[in-house]
Amino acid sequence: MSDTIGSILDKKGREIWSISPEATVYDAIALMAEKRVGALLVTSGSRLAGIVSERDYARKVILQGRSSKDTRVGEIMTADLVTVSPGETVEECMRIMTRARIRHLPVMEGKALMGVVSIGDLVKAVIADQAHTIQQLHTYIGGEYPA
Repeated sequence: MSDTIGSILDKKGREIWSISPEATVYDAIALMAEKRVGALLVTSGSRLAGIVSERDYARKVILQGRSSKDTRVGEIMTADLVTVSPGETVEECMRIMTRARIRHLPVMEGKALMGVVSIGDLVKAVIADQAHTIQQLHTYIGGEYPA
């Protein structure tokens, strides 16, 4: 498989859902539910400050007995981000996610935020690539040569 993260972003779109570190965790969870995503990038002005996920909410708010309406995103976000460039391969990003035990990777080109990919995006790309390979093998074995 030779897909790059840039090609994944081209297929899925480069829409970015983000929230301010000053916003409440309640607002972040509401936005995640509305957009049907498991994480939001946290931006301060044009700068990527962190990421906040449903996992952060569960572990740093619910389990600690905090209130989502009184807790700010900046208090629970992950600020030590792992990012990738659009030229990274799907395989390398899967290794990075597995090693770091994360489900979302912001994609940066220099200091510019290009998008975000999830583990689901990568698995979908791998499955599509495998389906294409299987189809090619069926065509080859069946003797149906492309014109």
